[in-house]
Amino acid sequence: MKKGLLVFIIFINFIMIPVFAQNNDKNLHAEKGVVENVEYEDINQNNYSDKEQVKQIVTVKLLTGEFKGQSFKTDNMITNNPYYDMILRKGDRVILHTELENDNVTINYDIADIQRIDFVFVLLALFFALLLFIGRKKGFFSLVSIVITILLILLVLSPLIRSGFNPIISTLFISIISSAVTIYLVGGLNRKSTSAVLGASGSLICASVISLMAIHFSHLTGFSSEECMYLYTSDSSLNFKGILTASMMLATLGAVMDTGMSIASSVNEFFTLNPEMTPKELFISGMNVGKDIIGTMANTLILVYLGSSLPLVLLSQNIDLQKFFNLNQVVTEITSAIIGSIAIVICVPITAFVTAYLMKKKNENETNIMIKNDNDILGD
Repeated sequence: MKKGLLVFIIFINFIMIPVFAQNNDKNLHAEKGVVENVEYEDINQNNYSDKEQVKQIVTVKLLTGEFKGQSFKTDNMITNNPYYDMILRKGDRVILHTELENDNVTINYDIADIQRIDFVFVLLALFFALLLFIGRKKGFFSLVSIVITILLILLVLSPLIRSGFNPIISTLFISIISSAVTIYLVGGLNRKSTSAVLGASGSLICASVISLMAIHFSHLTGFSSEECMYLYTSDSSLNFKGILTASMMLATLGAVMDTGMSIASSVNEFFTLNPEMTPKELFISGMNVGKDIIGTMANTLILVYLGSSLPLVLLSQNIDLQKFFNLNQVVTEITSAIIGSIAIVICVPITAFVTAYLMKKKNENETNIMIKNDNDILGD
């Protein structure tokens, strides 16, 4: 069984490579640089806040690419709009957008953004270290499952959707694979893990159906953020309502996996302690545990959405509440949080029922084998 799972993971990785490769040529080419010097045009660098627009003349040294080590000058406009402005200083690392001139030889470099990813690697290293130190073997498998899930989303799901595949079916397929890999890696290849996978998958299917209904009856457009508008500009043929449903499903995935595994583990423990429990008793025990999980997990999911949408919450203080709660973005966030909570609730009875059935079926199979062996011994 373990060899089968390993072969499955390798197979998925082989699928990811060609799917990703066919879309790789669409990515903008970028280089890295470091700011060597900053000059201000017609203003002192410590007193520019009273001006409507300021120009920085920035000298940048290339750190990567064909012309690594060479320096060039470029302009950086400061408009006093914090959403767009980059106030550059000497020593800042920047990401450079490269573009060929019409002669296909001359390369122009523009500052696209400040390089922000460096400290993220520090946080990742801290997270991985804690996960491995505290979780040990389980932590390692959890780390592997996280990496596989991210690769599935970035290298399989995204190219599939961009290539025109149905985003809902694609997301459901990837979510089930991710659930299976994660749960089997962490929980092992057994009936408990199978129950958790089936419970999570069933709740995700329900969540996708409810999401479609919510989008239809709430007249949601799928354009709930600026990123959606940028994506529409890049490719207007995409199914944005389907992408919205896919987003809701992905946001729910982690919570239902957690819930499914918790319920399956609890029912399995009850059965281990008392193999004489009936399927009904196992189901009721699982539901009792699930009631406690529902309260905290649903609350956690709601708080995640509220935390990520805090600017929207603050915006409600400035406009009429009736208008606010009918904004497309607000209704989208509320709907996502509710659907995620519904998926968690649904996951509890599905997982409890499946686990109770599989555990009892396992017990019956073991009993039949024992009886058969006893009869063989008596026959001898």
